[in-house]
Amino acid sequence: MKHIQFTFQTEYPQADTLILPVNSQGEIHPAVQNLSNQAALTTLIQQLHQSGDFLGKLASTLLLVQPTQIEMQRVLLVGMGDIEKLTVKGYLSTLNSAAKALDHSGATQVVSALIFSPPPSQQDLTWAIYHHSQVFQHSFYDYSHESRGEHSPKEPKVEHIIYPCHKQEQPAQQGQATAIGMALTQELANMPSNFCTPTFLAETAIELGKTYGYDIHILDREEMIEMGMGSFMAVAQGGDTPPKMICLSYRGGEKNQAPIALVGKGVTFDTGGISLKPGAAMDEMKYDMGGAATVLGVFKALGELKPNINVVGVIPATENMPSGNAIKPGDVVTSLSGQTIEILNTDAEGRLILCDALTYTQQTYQPSKIIDMATLTGACIIALGHHVSAILGNNQALVDSLIQAGETTYDRFWQMPLGEEWDEQLKSNFADMANIGGRAAGTITAAQFLARFIEDTDWAHLDIAGTAWVSGSKKGATGRPVAALVQYLLNDLKA
Repeated sequence: MKHIQFTFQTEYPQADTLILPVNSQGEIHPAVQNLSNQAALTTLIQQLHQSGDFLGKLASTLLLVQPTQIEMQRVLLVGMGDIEKLTVKGYLSTLNSAAKALDHSGATQVVSALIFSPPPSQQDLTWAIYHHSQVFQHSFYDYSHESRGEHSPKEPKVEHIIYPCHKQEQPAQQGQATAIGMALTQELANMPSNFCTPTFLAETAIELGKTYGYDIHILDREEMIEMGMGSFMAVAQGGDTPPKMICLSYRGGEKNQAPIALVGKGVTFDTGGISLKPGAAMDEMKYDMGGAATVLGVFKALGELKPNINVVGVIPATENMPSGNAIKPGDVVTSLSGQTIEILNTDAEGRLILCDALTYTQQTYQPSKIIDMATLTGACIIALGHHVSAILGNNQALVDSLIQAGETTYDRFWQMPLGEEWDEQLKSNFADMANIGGRAAGTITAAQFLARFIEDTDWAHLDIAGTAWVSGSKKGATGRPVAALVQYLLNDLKA
């Protein structure tokens, strides 16, 4: 993925394109000062407003090419609407509109004054630079895998964005690295499952290890059977595609510092197994490895940023297929923890692979904290829709820190409860627990199931079923929640 160059100059430099925020009254945002052609630009924008050619509506754009009396070859006007009513969502929509307007426009060297127009609730230049850098770098992503054939996109031309302010390299670097990590997450999730197999995810981790110096360890089927991962292997036994347990270690902190562990569900295609899913939209079950793709995206961002922390990633990866060898409703399996599980529904497979991954992570890495992420339950979409991810956990400080990171990045979480009341739904007459708890509170009982495999470790669970991808005409992976997790890890470094 092409990297934009982000630099800082306190004076407005010469470039081929200038981006200006304009309000609904046809005025340049009052925070924008000292433009070399400010008087001429003000007059031009007022004329455009009076003629109805540009009314400054939120997220509207108008690209002026070689405007009279203006030194810049291009001026992109971006509507901010009523500035006093501008929200975070509204501001991000203006950034996205601006990035889209410049895509393949011919602009290469861009000066952006959009950093001076954050919403009233976020009057912070650092915040604006982070989001600006992330959005513009992220705008370069377009699915480009070989499966797209002749329609692979061409690279956009923007090469350099200059911020007319004092140097603020850290938020620009974080925004860019986050976008690059998100692009990897999206590319993996968007790939057809005959390309993005557990083996391919393992190869991607190995490549990241070579590029950034990570320690990589891959467990194969035979090793996991020998270790006693009966729950994970029960899901994998229905398919011919080899399962993998993919482990990455980033060691940027002190040698004796316990790592933060990220565990991501990696079901590269989920048919539901014997409890077969309906055929409609089953193609979207290639996205059931969104948690795995998120872990790899975060590690991509960590490789770019190189923070002084220790992080491990653990990805249980498999397909969930129906076959003569597949697990059946009513089967009982023994997890790596020794607890037995009655499988009442083979489509509740994510928790079956995650529980062994959580046990393995604790036994192998002794992490200070565990954050798992998974496209785990359809119930989460019913409860929260597609705008926020669910978060549950056993440590309120950890949950609060993740929620705060999500608010900063607008990659948001909403907390749902855990408690022994929901444990009642997981009771089994034939094993230590069942793998489902009925229709009621499906997101909570799934997390309650996972909680049984956490020992004395701070733990948070992210259900990203509603946010990892979008359906319909704009079908595709979102790259969430890479941004929130990168922010959390950097915040934890400062804590």
